[in-house]
Amino acid sequence: MRIEPEQWPSLALVSVAGTIIFYLLPHSYQEYTIVQFMPQILAYLGLGMWTATNDNVSIRLGIQSTHMWVGLRWGCMVGLLLGIGNSCIILYIVPILGKDITFLAQTPHAQVPTLLMIPWTITVIAIAVEFNFRGFLLGRLISLIAHIQYLTPSYDKYPKHLNHIIAILLSALVFTFDPFMVSTFQHLHWIALWDGIIWGWMWVRLKNLYAVMAAHAIEVMVLYLWIKTALT
Repeated sequence: MRIEPEQWPSLALVSVAGTIIFYLLPHSYQEYTIVQFMPQILAYLGLGMWTATNDNVSIRLGIQSTHMWVGLRWGCMVGLLLGIGNSCIILYIVPILGKDITFLAQTPHAQVPTLLMIPWTITVIAIAVEFNFRGFLLGRLISLIAHIQYLTPSYDKYPKHLNHIIAILLSALVFTFDPFMVSTFQHLHWIALWDGIIWGWMWVRLKNLYAVMAAHAIEVMVLYLWIKTALT
């Protein structure tokens, strides 16, 4: 199947710009929940516009139905490992460093009944977030950076897959500094950096958004159960 050149990958920059603008706002404005969600809202609007102007969207995002079961197998394995690893870091290493973790019992996620969070709410959040940060933001950044490289005179001198590395790091940083993420998880939001890098690498390597969605959902379920049990 011939895929036409991608249109408007620069729409991914809406999310990046929204996050930067948030941190330039006065602190009093940053406290509003709707303002914290504004970068994500803008990103979903960008995703909608991008979808309307491109063909073969399922291939570009990595959501072909034939890839679902392979993605779920990879995602469950990676999610379980990350969930166990990050739970150990939060429960055992972070307190040694003198950082508080008891605030996690008061987050919006902790207030939702367990039977509603697992698996339903966590799964829906994981799907929505990965459509935004990996399927849309990361995928479009890769296309945009590759296009910029192609226009430079020294295009053939760039290391192979440099656009992948830059896009993974940039999308992981935008994910880590998502305003709602920082507001909710405070100093623990840095854990999202290596999550974002690993999930980004998975998406680039497998071109399978189901794998990333599953990894995200399984990791958060493990974190939620282990940490909620420990703090109860």
